[in-house]
Amino acid sequence: MANFKKEIKLYDAVMLVSGSMIGSGIFIVSADVARQVGSTGWLLASWLLAGVLTMVGALCYGELTAMFPQAGGQYVFLQKAYGKLTGFLYGWSFFAVIQTGTIAAVAVAFAKYAGVLFPDFISDKHEFFSIGDTSFKLTSQRLLAILSIVLLTYANTRGVKEGKIIQNIFSTTKLGAIAMLIILAFILGANAEVISQNFSNIFDASSTTKVDGQWIVTGITGFGIILAIGVTQVGTLFSSDAWNGLTFAGDEVVNAEKTIPRGLIIGTFLVTALYILMNIAYLCILPLKGDPNGADVMSRGIQFASEDRVAAAAAQLIGGQGFSVIVAILIMISTFGCNNGLILSGSRVYYTMAKDGLFFKSFGKLNEAGVPQNALWWQCFWASFLCLTGKYGDLLDYLMGVVILFYAFTIYGIFILRKKMPDAERPIKAPGYPIIPMIYVIVASIIVLILVKEKPQFTYPGLGIVAIGIPIYYWFNSKKE
Repeated sequence: MANFKKEIKLYDAVMLVSGSMIGSGIFIVSADVARQVGSTGWLLASWLLAGVLTMVGALCYGELTAMFPQAGGQYVFLQKAYGKLTGFLYGWSFFAVIQTGTIAAVAVAFAKYAGVLFPDFISDKHEFFSIGDTSFKLTSQRLLAILSIVLLTYANTRGVKEGKIIQNIFSTTKLGAIAMLIILAFILGANAEVISQNFSNIFDASSTTKVDGQWIVTGITGFGIILAIGVTQVGTLFSSDAWNGLTFAGDEVVNAEKTIPRGLIIGTFLVTALYILMNIAYLCILPLKGDPNGADVMSRGIQFASEDRVAAAAAQLIGGQGFSVIVAILIMISTFGCNNGLILSGSRVYYTMAKDGLFFKSFGKLNEAGVPQNALWWQCFWASFLCLTGKYGDLLDYLMGVVILFYAFTIYGIFILRKKMPDAERPIKAPGYPIIPMIYVIVASIIVLILVKEKPQFTYPGLGIVAIGIPIYYWFNSKKE
């Protein structure tokens, strides 16, 4: 009988966390945040809030991962705290949309930036077939996205060692490249006039929204700012998500009780610091506010960067069109490495669910290389299907509120487990307990409530997707009897 192989050491763990977190979000999300809050101070506050929440979450997960250092991570934590149904609903949502939808979105982002290099060959307009007037179609862009998923899935079926080597190469490369981009931005791209403009009255907030084809700017104050910051967390938290992927591979981590918490903390801190510095770099190069009809990157600003590609716009001002191509390559490296981490870690959740009798039996088998090959290929199939539908973005919008809610439930699980298992060994404890974990739970819950109020068209369908898992859970349970 094949077993998991312990191959992931501290450096590998840090690269898995940071590499999975950094996809394409940091290169584009700031445009939408800038439109939502309209000020430098609140733009940075939005990213800082996401970073602090992520780091606090990682610190709190340290206690849980030290208690349960096994494959499945968050699924296991929820199951231990709340029971099998709650754990399954997370795992079901994870397979249906959260992980597979993210894999699809990141793969398409990879293909989009490949289209910058090869515009004559890779585009969503180059169709091979489509179904009626629906968005379900195969294009050269989506084909490349699917091929990248298949390639990375195959590489990960060869063993965790191969998967971690790919992760280390791509994560190290992109972290170094992002750091270099930030340094070049400050040295070559900083514009005194832009800096003066962006860093004056930095907390004068405004919302820029499209109404009947026209962009309307509305000043916001007081509670309106809190609502706006809450809404922006959909983008900034999504850009910081997947940090918990390391916990899914607990059985493959060397000295997991110590390595996983350290990997989570170092990785999330590293990414948060880079994200804040990257946004400061943007603000030193491009005006925050811009004109949607602007003729050049400077006049369009951060708010209206072409297709929200803020990094590409900043790169053009640093080193011309040629430098934009370099950034496109950087984003391809970033998204490719990000997806490797997502593919590696996600399959371990389905494996653990199957071992519990709560998912398809074949998912719970390891191949000779000690990896859940069937789970990997089914994850590949579903993510590829989502690429074809073109609806992965909508699905992720539906689930972001649910993702935040599951994080809140998981961290509140620390309180439950301290009562249910008071004598359990806890090599690492959540810092500042009970205050810091409770602050996380409260802030995360407030963000979810804001999303329910401000974006019900996304939040309620997300809860609906989770609810579909209830009859599926009882069906799997009946199959066990």
